[in-house]
Amino acid sequence: MHPRISRLAAVSLTTVALALSTSMTPAQATDESQPTDAARPSRHDTVSAITDRVARQLTSPMADKVRPGLLSAATTAAVDLSTIDAGPALERAIAQANRAVLAAKGLPGDGTSLLQVRLGHPDMRAALARGEAPLIAPEPTDDVVKPLTAYALNGTKITLDGDGIPQHPVFVVEVNVEKAVPLGLKVMRAMLDARGLTSAMSDVGTQAGYWANKVTAIRLGYDHEPALKGAAEIFGIAGGFGFDGHVRVDIVTMPYLDYDNVTYYPNQLIVRYGYYKYNFADFVMYEDDGDTNYQLLATFLIDALLIITDLGYFIPVANAIIDAMPDSWWTDDPDYTDSWYTLATSTSGRRYGAANNGWMDIQPHWVA
Repeated sequence: MHPRISRLAAVSLTTVALALSTSMTPAQATDESQPTDAARPSRHDTVSAITDRVARQLTSPMADKVRPGLLSAATTAAVDLSTIDAGPALERAIAQANRAVLAAKGLPGDGTSLLQVRLGHPDMRAALARGEAPLIAPEPTDDVVKPLTAYALNGTKITLDGDGIPQHPVFVVEVNVEKAVPLGLKVMRAMLDARGLTSAMSDVGTQAGYWANKVTAIRLGYDHEPALKGAAEIFGIAGGFGFDGHVRVDIVTMPYLDYDNVTYYPNQLIVRYGYYKYNFADFVMYEDDGDTNYQLLATFLIDALLIITDLGYFIPVANAIIDAMPDSWWTDDPDYTDSWYTLATSTSGRRYGAANNGWMDIQPHWVA
C-alpha cells in the first residue's frame, strides 16, 4: 500500500528498468454460473480480470452452499480458496482461475494456489454482527483512487466509493502476495543469473570480509490508495558494476514493510559491496500489488542492463536505461515505491528517497 511515482522520479539504476505490469485485454463478461469454455481464463487475462471473475462466481448459485462458511471464516483471517469444499463446478472454476493468475504473474504453472478471500477491513466486523449483507469484490490494483466494483450476494453489480472504508462490509478476492513474492523473486533470480547479471562475490578483497549498508530504521510515505488494499509486500533491487565490468543486481526481500506511515527497525543489510567493483550502488524498492509479472520484470531488466558499459569508474547509468525504455512504460507504473542512488560503503545517517516517498537510516556495516 505505497505510492508509485512516474518518470520524474526515475533516478536509480533499476527504477527505470522495471515495468511490472503489462497492458492486457480483460476477458469479456460471461454467465459464470457454470464454467463453460467461454468462461475459462484466456491467456490475455490480467490479475484484476481474474479476481473480478472469481468475485462474481462467489455470488453465483453454484457458491450458495459454501459461501456462508467461507465468509464466516474469512471474517477473521484470509482463506485460501483452494482449501474450501465448494463442489465440482466452483472448484474447477477456482482451479482455472489459479492457473490463470500464475500465468499472469509469470510464475511456474505448478498448481500453487494464490487466490484468497479476506474481510476488507477489521472495522467491518461490527456491521456483519448487525446482520448487514456483505458484498464481494476484487481487490483494487490501480494507484489512483476511483470507484470500486463489488457484487451483492445475488450477483448484482454495485459501485463503491474508492476513497475510505465502504459503508457496507466487503469481502475481497485477492492474490496472496506474501506467497507470490518469494516465488516471483526466484523466477527473477534464475533469469538474471542465466544472463550473468547476478555474478557471485569476487574473491579479491572479500576473504576477510566486505562492507555493506545496514538499514536500522525505515519509513514509507502515505499512499492515498483504497482502504480495501491489504498489507504491502516489498522487495528491493540493488545495482552496480560487477567485477567483470557488467552491471550486477541483487534482489533483497523486505517482508516486514507492511504498511505506509509506520517506522520499522529491521537492521537489514540491503547493499553488499563484495558484489561490486566500485564502492557505490543504487537501490530501488518495489511492491507487488498482486499484478506483478515477474518474467516480464526480469526480461525488462535484462534488456536494459546488458547495454550498460563500464567506463572504468562508477557512473549514473539512469539516462542510458531511460533512453532504452518506451514512454508507454511510464504511465502509472503500479509497483515503484522509491529509490536511493549512489549509496556508498561510507553512507551514514538518514537518506530520503529520490521520489521523496520514504527514508532510511543507514550505517556502514563490516561483514567479517
